[in-house]
Parts: sequence; structure tokens; C-alpha cells
Amino acid sequence: MPHTLDAAAVRDWCRLSLAALGQAREEIDALNVYPVPDGDTGTNLFLTVESAAQQVEAQFSVGAAHGDDPSLESVLRAMAHGALLGARGNSGVILSQLLRGIAASVGAGPCDAPALRRALRRAADAGYEAVAVPVEGTVLTVAAAAADAVEGLPQAAGLSVVAEAAFEAAGAALALTPQQLDVLGRAGVVDAGGRGLVAVLGALADAVSGQSPMGPLALATPVTTPRVVVLPAAAQRPHVGEEPEGPAYEVIYLLDAEDEAVPQLRARLGGLGDSLVVSGGDGLWNVHVHVDDAGAAVEAGIEAGRPYRIRITHFAGAAADQSAGHPTHTGELSPTRAVVSIVQGEGLAGLCQECGATVLSADPDRAPSSAEIAAVIRVAHAREVVLLLNDAELRAAAGVAADQLRDEGVRVAVIPTRSPVQGLAALAVHEPARRFDEDVVAMTTAAGATRYAELAVAEGESWTMAGVCQAGDVLGLIDGDVAVIGPAAEMVTTASTVLDRMLAAGGEMVTLIVGEDAAPGLADALVAHLRRTNPVVDAVVYEGGQGAAPLVVGVE
Repeated sequence: MPHTLDAAAVRDWCRLSLAALGQAREEIDALNVYPVPDGDTGTNLFLTVESAAQQVEAQFSVGAAHGDDPSLESVLRAMAHGALLGARGNSGVILSQLLRGIAASVGAGPCDAPALRRALRRAADAGYEAVAVPVEGTVLTVAAAAADAVEGLPQAAGLSVVAEAAFEAAGAALALTPQQLDVLGRAGVVDAGGRGLVAVLGALADAVSGQSPMGPLALATPVTTPRVVVLPAAAQRPHVGEEPEGPAYEVIYLLDAEDEAVPQLRARLGGLGDSLVVSGGDGLWNVHVHVDDAGAAVEAGIEAGRPYRIRITHFAGAAADQSAGHPTHTGELSPTRAVVSIVQGEGLAGLCQECGATVLSADPDRAPSSAEIAAVIRVAHAREVVLLLNDAELRAAAGVAADQLRDEGVRVAVIPTRSPVQGLAALAVHEPARRFDEDVVAMTTAAGATRYAELAVAEGESWTMAGVCQAGDVLGLIDGDVAVIGPAAEMVTTASTVLDRMLAAGGEMVTLIVGEDAAPGLADALVAHLRRTNPVVDAVVYEGGQGAAPLVVGVE
């Protein structure tokens, strides 16, 4: 158990936070009734943390190129900077300020238990400072409760105890938000932004306790949270043709401006509207405000400095589009249907393209972001898109991307294939002439009927379902779980054992996708083994070129 929060733990924190928010995204979106019931807080928080995680990964990539690890200070600064650049919505901007407060407090470190106490207090104070008119019963209240709780702990309390106390206090405070904010009480929900912060603090507790890559706290809904009663969409959002209460526009932009210009900017924007949050510092700011005059809000930014990445959302227009079920798209869409497949390796990419798919080639060391997935869906330029993930870890990012494209008028169906062999099975039955729903059902059925396995090489000593593995061992994973462990020199034997176990449940066709790190002659040896043990089973071999897995196996 670490005594300090180091750079690697911050990296784990970002990854765990992103996974937790990805799993809770739709739940948090449903809770969103304040300050505007636009149902996007979970998505905004996910995008904010996704940007933070990307900046942190970039620090580690730079460090690897120079043969060393990044410092705690550089990683914390990258996390805060990434959150600021990618902050979306009211809660996202506030979260970016909370992370900035932590980074500023910790500095060069070390971040031990006393330092984390100070950082949580600094974060809470920074959050309140960023909001022009703080309101209790929101994410600010949850952040303050976490800071208050850790300050009351015994001085001898360790880092993990401090982090878990912050998480538990945040959950308790979240449960009380309907009593503090009338709009939450009437809707029967807790604060959406606060719920997101609880997930982030749970991820922090998991990271410092070594619960990685997915610990229990990051995904936990606090037991003290009241039962959520989600109002029907008609009760949450304005009806078509009705104006929502409050200002008509949400305006967000990044701003390059001297710190001295910000107080006047706050005063100007505060007079134009509400829900004003200005986060950042040192010349870079993220501005969020709800106004009736969007042009005046942008002009205020121009007077203060240089605004860019300007996003203006008309609340009534967005609500009407959602209620009517006919979102708009800015460009002409092809009437054809497209399949988008996310794969690793040139061979797999070429194979999917031959089957008619638009391909996003994934880096084995970095999962594609929601923005990258959305971009390749746009490249397909079709009104109907079937998205094949081929990796279980992409579900959250793909869900965000699909929602964005649906808002642009594209009908997107995500088939959560967990392996490229399932993706190939789905592509094999794809039929554009069928109705969209029928095609999706047929592809999903084909993918689900394909059992999958893969070989991986252990990076270090670890406990698995098949026992303890050592660095360099060959792991045979069946349906995502380690089932076989073999020595590094016996990849063929391990692969044969995996294949035998899969075929014990039956099968007519075996697909072998060979990766770039496969042992020489691996595929030929497996085909020969298959002919001896299961001569009636057909086999097909592809050179996939993927770097993450020396071999991927599919059984149909």
C-alpha cells in the first residue's frame, strides 16, 4: 500500500475515474435536473476526465521516450491542464477547478496523508472561488464535505484512510443534496455533478490503496444515496415550442487572458446571466455561463483576451430536438449504411476493409478517445452506422461518441464486441439491404455466438484465476479470464491447451488471428494439432499484425 500518491498512482486515478464515469454516465445524465435539465452532466464529466487522462498519458509517453518516469508535479499539472482544456458543462468546469486546486496544493510533493488533506481543502476552496454564485446541494457541497471529513481524522491516519474517508463523506453529503436544493427534492434525485465527484473520489481511494485497474469504490454507488426517481423526459425538459426557465443559451469558451482581466470579466458576465463558472489561472481560463445574449458573452471574452473553442448551445432548441426525436446535422449524409470497426494491426484493418468496414486503427498502448471514435463515424458519412468495438474497454468512450453523432442526425448502433473475432463474425452476416434493426440483431447474434480467447504476455507477477503468473509467462485468456498459464518458451503448448478447452464445449469453425509477437510457426502448429484432435472442425488463419495479443482465437 503506497504511503504517498506518486505519478503512477495519479495515472491509475485518471484511468479508474474514466472507467467509473463511463459506467455511471447514463445514470448521471438521468440525474441532471440542475441548473438546466439537459441530461448531459455524466457525458460532460466523462469528456472532462477523458481529456485529463490523455494529457497524463502524454506525460508518460514523453518520459518513456527519454528513458525515465514523469514527476508527480508534471503529472498533476497535466491532469489539471487536460481537464481545463476539455471541461464541458457546468460540472466539468467545476471539476477542472477542483483538480487544479489539488495540483497547486501538492506541487512537487510528496503527496502523503497530510498533503492530501490540504489538497482536498484547497480543491474545495478553489471550486467555490470559481463559481460566481455558489449554491449548496451541488458538487461544491460534496467537495466541501470531503475536505471537512479528512480534516477531522486523527493525525496518524494514513493516505488510504484519508482517501476512503473523503469518498465516504462525499457519498453521505450527496445523499443530503435533495434536502438542500428544492429542484432536486421535487425531482427525487441527488445532484448529478456531486454523483460524478463521488465516483472520482472513489477512484482516488482505489488508486492509493492499489486497487487497480478497477477497484470496488470507483464503481460503487454510495449506500447512503437515496433511491433515484427519474422523472419522465416530458417532466424534466421543456415541451416543444416552450421556452425553458432561465437564460436561453449556454456559452463556453477557453480564454487566453491576463489574470488581472478576469475580475472585470466575471463582473461583466455576472450581469449578463447566471451559472457563471470561470476556472483556470496563469493566463488560461475556461469560461462557462448561461445567458440570453450569447454574442455579448463572447464579446466580454474578447475584451478580456482571446476566446477560442467557443461552444454555444440553445437550450430550447436542444430540448426540442430531443423531444421530437429528429436531431439535425450540418452536412449532407449518404443514404447508405456503414459499419465502423475498431481494430489493432494492419492485417486486421485490411481484412475489415475488405469486408466493407470503415476502420479505426487503434494503438495497442492507448485506447482511442471518444472524439477519435466520433471522427471516424463522421468519415463513414452515412445515415445509419453500426459500430463494432472489438474491445470491452471501449464501451464508455463509444457510448459518448454515439450520443454525439445521434445529436447530429446519425443513427448509431453500438455492438459491444469484445474481440476482433466477434467483430469478424458480425461483419460476415452484415446485409445492408435488410432493415437497420434487423441487421443489427443479426450481427449481434453472430457476435454473441462466437466464443473468443487470446494469448497475452504477463508484464509482472500477479494473481490470476489460474494461479500466480510471473513476468514473461504466456497467459491464455478465455472470454476475458485467465484460464491457462505457461512458460514463455511454450507458447504453442499454451495455445493448444486454450484451443482444446474452447472446443470441449463444441464448435464447427476455428478462427486464428496471428499477432506480430507470435512464436514462429504458431499457426501451423495449431492447425496441425486441430487436425489430429478435431478433424471435423474447420480452421481459417489470418495475419492480423496486432501488437497487444500474439494470438486471438474464435470458435463458432
